[in-house]
Order: sequence, then structure tokens, then C-alpha cells
Amino acid sequence: MKVTVFGSARPQPGESAYEEALQLGKLLAIAGHTVITGGYMGTMEAVSRGAAEAGGHVIGVTCEEVENWRRRAANPWVLEEWRRPTLMERLDTLVSSADAALALPGGPGTFTEILLFWNRLLIQSIPPCPLILIGDAWKTVFNTFYREMGNAVSEQEKALLSFAENVHQAVAMLSKQTHS
Repeated sequence: MKVTVFGSARPQPGESAYEEALQLGKLLAIAGHTVITGGYMGTMEAVSRGAAEAGGHVIGVTCEEVENWRRRAANPWVLEEWRRPTLMERLDTLVSSADAALALPGGPGTFTEILLFWNRLLIQSIPPCPLILIGDAWKTVFNTFYREMGNAVSEQEKALLSFAENVHQAVAMLSKQTHS
């Protein structure tokens, strides 16, 4: 499967978030999956590195708008770069190319990616597939959202999101959800 991984651009090598993302990339590659990331630094780099070092295929979806803002090229572990002109086209590619998506902890960009993926699942503009959010923080964020929005989110819509405590559980859930 092609598994898109969303996450923060901030973690650095040696930090726990980077090391967890590195492990996720390795686990996905060992399971035979192609990894798709945003292609730049932080957890995108760590997942790419982990997958590449484990012999997996890594696709990085990059874009001119991000590079004009950040002045950064794709990380060295991207084996295949899919370059897009705009952030919206990059986001669409990350979502529409995935057979499943995993989200590590992150900020506004990661949150946007999760919400876009979830919304595309809701309106059935992409095939049904796993969307697994990793870490207790995402569970807290979404439980707060559900509680504060009352009945604006149905149980059927909530069921499209899964939550994993860590990368090992996420990969196990991914395997179970795609083989059931």
C-alpha cells in the first residue's frame, strides 16, 4: 500500500518525536508499504529516512510555494519526488494518492492534513481507507471537538478516525484494518 504520513516539520534528529517517526518509517517499509510524506524536514525526514534505510520506497510530495517560503529542498531520503506548484495541489496529492494515512503529532499543517483527509473520506471523494492518528494528544483534541460541537459530528463520521497510542500500535492497526 501507499501510506501517507503527516507530521511536524520541527523535530530534529535525537529528539523523541524524530526517533518515533524514524521507527514508523522502518516499520512501514518492513511491512512492504510505500511511504508518502511531505518530503521536507522533521518527521517527514525521519519517516523517509527510516523507510529508505529499511529498503522501502519513499515518495516526497514537495511544492514551489513551500520552497519559496522556507527555502528548503526535499530531504535526501526521498527516492521519488512528486513536485507540485501550490500547497493545495500538494495537499490534494498527499490525500488522493494514499491507500491509508497516519498522522504523527504536529501543528496547524498536520491538523489541516488530517481534517482534509477526514473530510474527503466523509464526502466519499476518496475510497474508504484507514486514517490513524498517533499519540494521546490527537485523541484529546478530537474528543474535545466532539464534546464542544455537540451533535455536529455523527458517530458514523467519528468512526472514520482511529487512534493509536504509538507507532507500533498504529502499524498493527493498519495491518488489521487493511486485512479485515
